[in-house]
Amino acid sequence: MKIVLLEPDKVLANTYRQALTQAGHKVVMCATAQAAIFAADELKPDLVIMELQLTSHSGIEFLYEFRSYDDWTAVPVIVLTNVPAGEFSDCWSLLRDQLGVQGYHYKPLTSLRTLLRAVSAVNPVTV
Repeated sequence: MKIVLLEPDKVLANTYRQALTQAGHKVVMCATAQAAIFAADELKPDLVIMELQLTSHSGIEFLYEFRSYDDWTAVPVIVLTNVPAGEFSDCWSLLRDQLGVQGYHYKPLTSLRTLLRAVSAVNPVTV
């Protein structure tokens, strides 16, 4: 599976990339929303894994922009974030129904094994 990993923390990004690559996935790491848009244009990803807390855009802004492109309206997204799910409980329907988020994982409670299981459960869209 081709994955765009939008993670501003370089140490975490490298850890996730290594685990995903060892599991057989092709991973492009991006630290900013703009870099992720460019990477998606090049890679044509099957999945996006992203942090909501970004430096120049919010994760929600990134998702709105990402979904505005016809080629990416159905690409699954997994949120892997330091933002506790309780802070987004009012917005979960927005994330799930309008922005296509298939999973929401709180980093401090998510092991690499759990992340890999979530990635394996994703059914990439074939065009």
